[in-house]
Amino acid sequence: MFTGLIEQVGRIDRIEPLVRSVRLVISVGAMAAQLTPGESIAVDGACLTVESASGTAFQAFASEETLARTTLGAASAGREVNLERALRLGDRLGGHIVQGHVDGTGTFVGLEPAGSEGFILRIAAPQDILDMSIVKGSVTVAGISLTIVELTDTAFSAALIPQSVQSTTLRSLKPGDRVNLETDVLGKYVAKMLRGQGLLKEKSGSKKPSALPGSVFDLLGL
Repeated sequence: MFTGLIEQVGRIDRIEPLVRSVRLVISVGAMAAQLTPGESIAVDGACLTVESASGTAFQAFASEETLARTTLGAASAGREVNLERALRLGDRLGGHIVQGHVDGTGTFVGLEPAGSEGFILRIAAPQDILDMSIVKGSVTVAGISLTIVELTDTAFSAALIPQSVQSTTLRSLKPGDRVNLETDVLGKYVAKMLRGQGLLKEKSGSKKPSALPGSVFDLLGL
């Protein structure tokens, strides 16, 4: 479990292809000395398990499901990623409850100035993500806990402070870039209970996310 408060930005140094999955080698500087095999770490919002850590990097396994559902499926060496270690009992919950179970991906539309120093982030998102989103509700974008301030039929917007931009990968996003999205887990349970009582129905045409095109899948020949 995580909070969506990014600890630091790391860099993918190497991607090692396996059969239908990959092993990521991620450079994290001094953080590597704090990591232990078996612990969870959110990489751009996707919960991965540290396999080993030495020097200034750690290794983590990314399954076929992770590659298909997240932007890690299109990752390449040199890409920066947001990192957060798992929440410990007694820690402050500064963001919101984040599982690291990515629901799908959205598209970065833009980052616009708002007020004297703030920004408005706009993300185009799939319908199933938007259906689980509400204004003033929480959403995780590339592992970052954000609050939705506007919701349309095709996108949502979130207000950002300068810190959120300067200390995360948001600083380097370009229009059209894909980002991992996770909706509020509490809303998912409410929706499931309503469906069980026949008060909420699945929309026709909904489908599971398909594999992302990109370098990792090309590497595996998938």
